Amino acid sequence: MKTMYNKHFFSVVITGMALLMLTASSCVVSKQKYLDSQIALRTLKNDSARMANEYALLTKKSAALQADISLLEERKKQLNADLEKASTDAQQKGNALQKSQSQIAEQQKKLAQLQALLDAQKAAVNDLKNKMSSALKGFSASDLTVTQKKGKVYVSLSENLLFPSGSADVNENGKKALLKLAEVLNANPEITVNIEGHTDSIPMRGAKFVDNWGLSVGRATSIVRILVNEYKVDATRVVASGHSEYDPKDSNNTAEGRARNRRTEIILSPKLDELYKILSNE
Repeated sequence: MKTMYNKHFFSVVITGMALLMLTASSCVVSKQKYLDSQIALRTLKNDSARMANEYALLTKKSAALQADISLLEERKKQLNADLEKASTDAQQKGNALQKSQSQIAEQQKKLAQLQALLDAQKAAVNDLKNKMSSALKGFSASDLTVTQKKGKVYVSLSENLLFPSGSADVNENGKKALLKLAEVLNANPEITVNIEGHTDSIPMRGAKFVDNWGLSVGRATSIVRILVNEYKVDATRVVASGHSEYDPKDSNNTAEGRARNRRTEIILSPKLDELYKILSNE
């Protein structure tokens, strides 16, 4: 009986020890899991804090990038506006340059036309001078001269060749000179004729003309009547004027000077219609 009791006691002890060992083992396992979970929790907290910091940093960077994007968009808009303005300005300048080049070309064309006309008129005036000199070569150089200046031909006839002193009636020698002159004029219808009467400074004493103005104009109109009525020069080409003593050729203080001042000048000019037409289109 004692033996059975010992066996039972031993069995109980063994069983108790086994239970104790199982309980201890269970406690050890639970504590390890707890420790592991705490480590994992701290790790997660650290990771969470790190990720929060990273998120905050990324958010800050994102905001900075968004601001940069907005600034770049504004700059893009400004650059597009500047580009459009530059393109418009370039187009306008290109149009202005093209217009300027066209105007320059047109001006050069007009200058060439003007130069051609001037050259042609110069040649025509020189030819007219030669024709007049040839037609009037039989008259004395002291009574008649043919000169060329300022694009015109000047035929200067003395009082001695044309008129008695103080008179506006053309004498026979004067009519002969005017006939030769009219022949050249009728052969050159493009020439205009300006007839100017000139006197010296000695006052008029006769009753026919009040003063030298009347004498100078009377002599010019007498020559016009002969050219137009007798020698058939076109009246629309002829102009008469008197300068009295106020456009002297020489001094009125000497007899020789006064004789040179008593003259009639017939000024021949080429028509400038084409020249005026070009100039009026400037």
